[in-house]
Amino acid sequence: MNQRYYSLDVFRGATVALMILVNNPGSWNNIYSPLEHAAWHGATPTDLVFPFFLFAVGNAMSFVMPRFEAAGTAVFLRKVFKRAFLIFIIGTLLSWFPFVRWEGDGLVVKTLENMRILGVLQRIALCYLFASLIIYYFKTRGAFVIGATFLLVYWVLCITLGNPADPFSLEGFWGTAVDRNLLGENHLYHGEGVAFDPEGLVSTIPAIVQVIFGYLVGQYIQQKGKNFEMLANLFVIGAVLLFAGICWDMVFPINKKIWTSSFVLFTTGLAITVLAVFIYAIEFRKYTGFPTGFFNVFGKNPLFIYVMSGFIPRLLGLIRIFDHVGDDGKNSYITPFGWFYKHICEPVSLNLKNGSLLYAISLVLLYWLIGYYLNRKKIYIRV
Repeated sequence: MNQRYYSLDVFRGATVALMILVNNPGSWNNIYSPLEHAAWHGATPTDLVFPFFLFAVGNAMSFVMPRFEAAGTAVFLRKVFKRAFLIFIIGTLLSWFPFVRWEGDGLVVKTLENMRILGVLQRIALCYLFASLIIYYFKTRGAFVIGATFLLVYWVLCITLGNPADPFSLEGFWGTAVDRNLLGENHLYHGEGVAFDPEGLVSTIPAIVQVIFGYLVGQYIQQKGKNFEMLANLFVIGAVLLFAGICWDMVFPINKKIWTSSFVLFTTGLAITVLAVFIYAIEFRKYTGFPTGFFNVFGKNPLFIYVMSGFIPRLLGLIRIFDHVGDDGKNSYITPFGWFYKHICEPVSLNLKNGSLLYAISLVLLYWLIGYYLNRKKIYIRV
């Protein structure tokens, strides 16, 4: 069945919109708890966004893989490696961008000494690459077996190679040492207070399975067609994976930052359930109201819009607007987006979380306008 499901585009677009929302608060100190990541174990709505996107990548892959197979192995390898390489490079350059920074009253070139190598786009590239290779060479059944094996082996490795006192802790996780040794501490994320990368090399292994599962679900939807048997089975599969993830959580905690196997099952189960609701509302009930059209705009140019959400703030960060004279007598400056938050969003409520949320929503609308313009002009930017 070659028909493309509108609900899959809306699902992907909603995921991108939520990624932008949670990544762009007005103030990281004033965030409503559902819009924050879990401190360590557990999952908040924010923790669902990235795995949902990887799941959507797999969905999209199920539509193009037949064309790759028909074109032959050489074409498949060329296209997949090229796309993965471009996404990875874009992510790396975005980490370094805008290549200069303010130091005192002048701009200095940012060196590569402390540039983070991995990140969200880099993980997307690696997961897309390895999931594509696994699916192409081992087909549906083999991909499922390999995916399940990855999750089980990852669990065993976490137990055997991690710190016996607490193998699932920040310092006890075995992948932390691997990333530090292979990439160097200066090139890792330091948001946890130490050199630790939530998109590290080791935790990418189970994340690959998220794409494989997305592919399997997308393939199943196409093969079964639009009928209630397919829809009912999606709900059943989603419930089974949710239950399995919650049970596994008892011995292998649900944790996004080290992307545990229980986290994969739990989030995939939720993704399938949410997607089934979308399919029912859009494909069966023919609901095409404002929300579907709004999110579909993000689904048309998902990677480009996500890149813009990182590119534009960094670019505008080079612009300095005078804000006030500090206690030390020196001028204090603010960026255009910083000015917008401080003078437009923050004053709307005594509860600073409301202003921070308003700022995040405003940026979502800004990037929606960019996507809307591209969609109206039928401009679809692919890599």
